[in-house]
Amino acid sequence: MSSNSFGKLLTVTTFGESHGPAIGCVVDGCPPGLEIAPEEFRHDLERRATGKSRHTSARREADEVEILSGVYEGRTTGTPIALLIRNTDQRSKDYADIARQFRPGHADYTYWQKYGIRDPRGGGRSSARETTMRVAAGVIAKKWLRQRFGVTVRGYLSQLGPITPDGFDWNAVEDNPFFWPHAAQVPALETYMDALRKSGDSIGARVNVVADGVPAGWGEPIYGKLDGDLAAALMSINAVKGVEIGDGFAAVTQKGTEHRDLMTPAGFLSNHAGGILGGISTGQQVTASIVLKPTSSRRLPGATVDVDGHTVDVVTTGRHDPCVGIRATPIAEAMMALVLMDQALRHRAQCGDVGDVPPYVPGSVDG
Repeated sequence: MSSNSFGKLLTVTTFGESHGPAIGCVVDGCPPGLEIAPEEFRHDLERRATGKSRHTSARREADEVEILSGVYEGRTTGTPIALLIRNTDQRSKDYADIARQFRPGHADYTYWQKYGIRDPRGGGRSSARETTMRVAAGVIAKKWLRQRFGVTVRGYLSQLGPITPDGFDWNAVEDNPFFWPHAAQVPALETYMDALRKSGDSIGARVNVVADGVPAGWGEPIYGKLDGDLAAALMSINAVKGVEIGDGFAAVTQKGTEHRDLMTPAGFLSNHAGGILGGISTGQQVTASIVLKPTSSRRLPGATVDVDGHTVDVVTTGRHDPCVGIRATPIAEAMMALVLMDQALRHRAQCGDVGDVPPYVPGSVDG
């Protein structure tokens, strides 16, 4: 299979290219009766959008969602929900000079080797433009999780190049273009990005995403682990090169007595595991972190080869983010929400009546 879909009971399939006529997705498995309207997608799509500040790509897409199916009189029907967004601000001519060259650090070479053909306009299917539809699908998942279980999913930029937050305030995250949790540092981020953009280079970033209110019991013990599905979903985001659950790689320097989350009748005393044990949610906050590589499409020349095997210097023009991580927060939120909704539906299907069954008492069965 070509793997343009993910999820089991809640399945999301995306389609479209960066410079094609439209992008879209099909969300299959959403329960019926959820109220949803086109305008509800606007907030998260605007959070992900380019062109909002000088620190992102200058591409300005309208990102107006059309609901083609699966919703009747404002409510989901239980049938596949098809969403479409038409591309309105492509500049394909920017890629004419590199149509036969492989940009280092991009999927140009691997797509050519796999398919024998590629769409060079903006990266085609490998463009971050595809993540627009993940965010749209995530709007549905976020609303269902919030209404059904009181689960909230939010994220923030936790590192921009060498800079980390000096403090933390959720209220600051949505009040600046970086999703940064410490308002006093925003001017320093602006200065850093202005200098970086002037130099023509790019930088990597780190995004943290958390889910509050997740009940204990979601996830499966072996091949459907909640953390396994989260890791796969988050790693599937363009430019992500690392995923951590809970303390992640910091665990390599921790002792067992430090890392284990001790328990009391009142609950856990820490959350190094990120709210997941044995692939199943503990009822604590679910935490994950992603690292995104620096953008490879820059105006600074670099050596590469063309489709004929000749050595050439490549210079990428067009509109590109100097740091893709700046816009990644709503994408990471969407992927976590979609995984959680899928796992919630799977848990309900197999174990939804567990709380209704009296506990087994040894010797209570006749015979």
